[in-house]
Amino acid sequence: MTALQHLAAGNRYLVHLTEPDDFEAWRERARALVQSDIPPDRIAWVEPGGSGDLFASVATAGQQRLPAPAADAPPVRANRRFVELARAALLHHDPERFGLLYRLLWRLQATPRIMEDGADPDIRRVEELAKAVRRDSHKMHAFVRFRLVENEDGNEAHGAGERYVAWFEPEHHILRANAGFFMRRFANMRWSILTPAGSLHWDGAAMQEGPPADRSDAPGGDPMEDLWRTYYASIFNPARLKVGAMLKEMPRKYWKNMPETALIPKLIAGAQKRESAMVEAGAVEFGERPNSLAGIERAIHQCRLCPIGLLDNQAVPGEGLKRSTLMVVGEQPGDQEDLAGKPFVGPSGQLLDRYLEQAGIDRKQTYVTNAVKHFKFVQRGKRRLHQSPTAKEIDICRWWLEGEREIVRPRVVLALGASAARSLLGKTVSISKARGEPHPLEDGSELWITAHPSYLLRLDGEAKEKQERLFRADLAAVKERLEELAG
Repeated sequence: MTALQHLAAGNRYLVHLTEPDDFEAWRERARALVQSDIPPDRIAWVEPGGSGDLFASVATAGQQRLPAPAADAPPVRANRRFVELARAALLHHDPERFGLLYRLLWRLQATPRIMEDGADPDIRRVEELAKAVRRDSHKMHAFVRFRLVENEDGNEAHGAGERYVAWFEPEHHILRANAGFFMRRFANMRWSILTPAGSLHWDGAAMQEGPPADRSDAPGGDPMEDLWRTYYASIFNPARLKVGAMLKEMPRKYWKNMPETALIPKLIAGAQKRESAMVEAGAVEFGERPNSLAGIERAIHQCRLCPIGLLDNQAVPGEGLKRSTLMVVGEQPGDQEDLAGKPFVGPSGQLLDRYLEQAGIDRKQTYVTNAVKHFKFVQRGKRRLHQSPTAKEIDICRWWLEGEREIVRPRVVLALGASAARSLLGKTVSISKARGEPHPLEDGSELWITAHPSYLLRLDGEAKEKQERLFRADLAAVKERLEELAG
């Protein structure tokens, strides 16, 4: 039965809200209704601009005046998790959010621990609403672009008259909730944020709200944008380009408000050419390569040809048979590998050993190494947090990996992860597209590609089970190929 039908049936309460984002007003009314023992199915919530006019025709027939709680009514129970989720979810544009939150608050009175049930449909829906609102706020923080307003004579305003204006189109009722963020971040600017739902105006001392605006009310650009576009183009790194991830984090609908986005299609189109130029420009002149694994080990301890070698770490050489049919290549040493001076001895290495054993591959009969020989990290207190090497760093260290391959002469190379695959192919590939089949290398060996064990360690649930199946299948295919070559 719809809210309108409930009202028509009589004995129902119609609750008008003056603002769509006023959590405190909703909470005050919700508390009073809970304390008055009014169940959710007897309440219809109406926000401004919503369906209030549609209810008007039946309200006089069935609507009751909102009750006042009894003086001895018990307090309303609502734990911290509910309040945090409700504050965010209430900013969603879903017109059913008020009723959903009241229903959950009503249920909390009888089941105080219900918020711990992640499978509960009401809780899952509230979490979805809150997540969407938080994401919309993140987009607002990231994609609002202020432009300097010009005077009527076409000259830029200066001094007290200088003002910056931005246009943004939020999906949810997040404007007022994010006013504090922009006030703190741009405290010394005079600015306005215009949206179809309302506007904010900061004069350096006080915040004022304004009516909804139109896109034409915002300026189209200012002279500083040419400088910004030049800077953006200069820092655009084609070696780290992932178009799908970029579009996910910066959807096209926001592009029209950002001056730098006009450059993106051209920068993407030329990314591969620029990447090759970067690698060529960053090529390092090496001396004569050692012709033994012991010589390579001594040399990598002295290598300072990329920034990773300048960190407080030690080089970690490969380990295993000097002549092996199988070479396993990871990305780089981790914290424990750096401390031990041996590859794959930490959690990732222990997981790899277990899967190799299950596949029937004896690690002692392989040669295990990394694409990058030093541990790249950032210090956080006493912890050293892993950082992925850049394409240039991988390409520089490729010199040492090629030396290991010349000496070990494997017939099969197993690359664990995208960095390892790049070090062998000279280009970045998609693991999901490249795995499960051999890729011929220039020396006559063949490359097999799979995920890095550390990736599996970061997953859980169904995603983990799926990736574990794929990982086992990849190792089984390598084992089968090794047996074919041995036969």
